[in-house]
Amino acid sequence: MKRFLCLALCLLTVLPLLTACHGSRGLDPFVMPESFDTEKTYEITFWAKNDTNVAQTRIYKKAIADFEALYPNVKVKLKLYTDYGKIYNDVITNISTQTTPNVCITYPDHIATYMTSPDTVVCLDELFNNEKYGFGGTDLRFDGPEYGEMIPKFLEECVIEGKHYAIPYMRSTEACYVNKTFVEKLGYTVPEVLTWDFVFEVSRAALAKDEEGNFLLNGQKVLIPFIYKSTDNMMIQMLDQKGAGYSSDDGEILIFNNTTKELLRMLEEPAATKAFSTFKISSYPANFLNAGQCIFAIDSTAGATWMGTDAPLCDISEDQIVEFETAVRLIPQFDTENPSMISQGPSVCVFNKRDSGEVLASWLFAQYLLVNDVQISYSQTEGYVPVTSKAQSSVEYTEYLANEGKDNDEHYSVKIQATKLLLDNTDNTFVTPVFNGSASLRNAAGQLIENVTKSMRRSETVDDEYYEKLFADVTALYRLDQVQTMGEGREDLGALPSTALWLICGIAAAWVFIGFSFVVGFLKKRKKKTSAS
Repeated sequence: MKRFLCLALCLLTVLPLLTACHGSRGLDPFVMPESFDTEKTYEITFWAKNDTNVAQTRIYKKAIADFEALYPNVKVKLKLYTDYGKIYNDVITNISTQTTPNVCITYPDHIATYMTSPDTVVCLDELFNNEKYGFGGTDLRFDGPEYGEMIPKFLEECVIEGKHYAIPYMRSTEACYVNKTFVEKLGYTVPEVLTWDFVFEVSRAALAKDEEGNFLLNGQKVLIPFIYKSTDNMMIQMLDQKGAGYSSDDGEILIFNNTTKELLRMLEEPAATKAFSTFKISSYPANFLNAGQCIFAIDSTAGATWMGTDAPLCDISEDQIVEFETAVRLIPQFDTENPSMISQGPSVCVFNKRDSGEVLASWLFAQYLLVNDVQISYSQTEGYVPVTSKAQSSVEYTEYLANEGKDNDEHYSVKIQATKLLLDNTDNTFVTPVFNGSASLRNAAGQLIENVTKSMRRSETVDDEYYEKLFADVTALYRLDQVQTMGEGREDLGALPSTALWLICGIAAAWVFIGFSFVVGFLKKRKKKTSAS
């Protein structure tokens, strides 16, 4: 009996380890309930991103309060993050313990990784079309958008494996914020559509110095003519403009091609002379632009409130700010007749839970984020664009855009110009394919530019051999040779990690030893009984 109890205890100890080795398959697929139980109390968590813009925090809190007033049985707990990457890391950590949030602001690239754990993220197609609780549903307690009032281009960005796993929340693109005063001082005119050649030519012209080492253009010791915030977007957009490979829709990695090498070679000379730099190397483009130390600053349209002499948000002291005229333009193009720019911005996903009523409550709140009051209020805080035609065509939003330049706060001219830039060019935007590993590929795209820029600054030898090694190193760094397409259903998790294999082997050996000891003990007892008889 003692040995039996020992075996049972070992079994209870080992089973959790075995189930933990390769992930639990936990949750059943979400099944839509017939109705929403308004008598039951639901507590849901909402993870959102916010920087230093307190206006956005107030909008989140007001949206929660207004929603809870409509649905008194639902309580929403807000958790704010300063970075989308931190949200992503926390979600990944919490998937194994089934403690993910209920609603989360995130990106489709991240959702694709969440989905490697089956039934973690809810497919929203059934919820979209539900007669009672879907878009324009009969039982909704708020005036949300109809399905046809979602901007198709933005809604398409939330499709993974042919199904919707998110709804768009806000949309932005990238813009080039130009110190027009400096460009004209150098003898140039800012064109309506910038080209890469124009930007690099002006940047080179700006490098002239006096005998004391001050730049003639600004009279300062510091000048970086061209700074790009997101080098992953930079590479992705240049490849798209060239019609070159980045990745296929099913996840094939195509970025390591001759066009990529040509684009990187284009950056060698500007990087070596420090006419070009990046956020990771130098810091925020807005800080240099506002201090008169940059001519072309490329950042998100959502960052427009940081750009320009009169920017309502600014990270440098007032005495450092230089007076200049700001022009807002599309990012540089290779073909000005066929501009191409990335569409980006946060989306909202809903996580699966054991209680289908809790999931429905989460969906109702996620959908509430699309009402005009939330969409318009949030878009006015930065250069975001509402994701519904219902909001975009409203009187309130139309008047907001018409009051461009009325003040340097809500109607700050640079911010509204950046917003209009996306509204006027929505059809010229694109998104990259989403698959498990697409987030890593995006990081790799930027790493290529970062590495070449650093190498040129350090006067390293950059030749064909360098690029061959660079491609190999970046592939290994982001494990792009291990990226597998999700295919139909879910991605196969593949072979167990070596640590898990060793653990299982150790457990198996322990069982063999226990079994051997049991048999030996049994035989000894039997022998003693035989001898006694």
